Amino acid sequence: MKKTWKKGLSALLMGASLLSLTGCHGSRALPDFTMPAEFDTSREYEITFWAKNDTNRNQVDVYKNAITAFEELYPNIKVNMKLYTDYGRIFNDVITNIATGTTPNVCITYPDHIATYMTGKNTVVPLDSLFADPQYGLGGSKLLYDGPTQDEMIPQFLSECMLEGQHYALPYMRSTECCYINKTYVEALGYTLPDVLTWDFIWEVSEAATAKNADGTFALNGQNVMIPFIYKSTDNMMIQMLKQEDAGYSTQEGEIELFNDTTRTILYDVAKHVETGAFSTFKISSYPANFLNAGQCVFAIDSTAGATWMGADAPLADISEDAFVDFETAVRMIPQFDPAHPQMISQGPSVCVFNKADPQEVLASWLFAQYLLTDEVQIGYAQTEGYLPVTSKAQESSAYQEYLRKSGEDNDTHYAVKIDASKLLLEHTGDTFVTPVFNGSASLRNAAGQLIENVANSVRRHETVDEAYIDQLYTDVIALYRLDQKDIATSGKQELGPLPGAAVLLLCALALSWLLILVYVLRDFFKKRKKH
Repeated sequence: MKKTWKKGLSALLMGASLLSLTGCHGSRALPDFTMPAEFDTSREYEITFWAKNDTNRNQVDVYKNAITAFEELYPNIKVNMKLYTDYGRIFNDVITNIATGTTPNVCITYPDHIATYMTGKNTVVPLDSLFADPQYGLGGSKLLYDGPTQDEMIPQFLSECMLEGQHYALPYMRSTECCYINKTYVEALGYTLPDVLTWDFIWEVSEAATAKNADGTFALNGQNVMIPFIYKSTDNMMIQMLKQEDAGYSTQEGEIELFNDTTRTILYDVAKHVETGAFSTFKISSYPANFLNAGQCVFAIDSTAGATWMGADAPLADISEDAFVDFETAVRMIPQFDPAHPQMISQGPSVCVFNKADPQEVLASWLFAQYLLTDEVQIGYAQTEGYLPVTSKAQESSAYQEYLRKSGEDNDTHYAVKIDASKLLLEHTGDTFVTPVFNGSASLRNAAGQLIENVANSVRRHETVDEAYIDQLYTDVIALYRLDQKDIATSGKQELGPLPGAAVLLLCALALSWLLILVYVLRDFFKKRKKH
């Protein structure tokens, strides 16, 4: 009997081990989602909505108001919102929850991240068939609100949500990058601000702004601190410069082209201007807005979604009132190599719907995801920052047009810099581009920024940036982001990588708990059997 018990325990241990490994590296397969013929209003649903917010309480209020209004229309659907401080945390939590089968229902995220979510079996719901559903699709006849039709979605923004030939998300808001400029300083240096910035212009003015007085203070502002040009997102900086130069970054199939000679030339230029003190980055120096508002920066490049932090009258700011310097703020496109053919990145959050075993629950989630595209939500959120509504329905509405017309009437809702940033994207939507999305594209994006950050830090440490340095940098960054792995570089079908440590420990602890319970039950069974 003891031998039988040992065999049973051995088999149990092996099965539990396999189970824990499966749990740590994969997810439970879900069936393909099929749209129900009707939404079952006799049932109660509770769905989770994960969203991102920094410190803008107005955005939180838009979410809360949207949930309240939606629940009034659909009293059998309760929406629980969870707010995150950044998209990276959302991404990490979703990956962890895929493995445990506890993903949210609706999530604000980025297509790069969705490409990784999709490595789980039927994890994210493909939306093309839902778009076209005559009852519950975009502009559907049984929607209890006035949502946009597919034709009323801005085509460029909707196309950003396509992966592997299908739409896996809805665009929620769109922004781009722009340059916030201390025009007063530019003119004090003897320059006239052009309508379209060039890289040559911005580097020349930035170098001029590094001049110092005999006492060591800067001639332009009389202060001890001056960083003429600060870039918030160095990954966007590299990606846009390569696009403007028609140089390689990656193909649609996921082949990596980042590590090329144009990239090398860009890095040499960065090194040169870091050495003189004309250029720095957010990761090195902190938020561009803080320096711009304190009169310690001439050119600050950040998202249009950060407009309310920018300028002498910025309604949101992270510096004390006495640190502000009065100046005229101008908003321009990011600098270009060819002003006649501008290129700037399109970015901003999208909304995906996660698959569940219950199709009715997925339909409830889809109804809420669509509600985020209604005019009231779109315009309300767009007014909180330099975002653009993603539908022509909202953009062309009298409410949104009135909002734009009131630019400068106050320094809150109608803050001029914020509305100028929105108008910039509105007028140049056709000049925007997006990078290819595939599993691993998020890592490639990080690698693009890492190249600039490493060069800037090396120059500050007085290291030599030459051919040998760049060669080694390429090698190091490729290894850091595992871009030398064929399945990452050339395929969108990579299996999910290792989970975060906390998730692994949790899953293993669960497996061990079940194992101990089963061992106890088995042992008790054999004891009773032996007595009889």
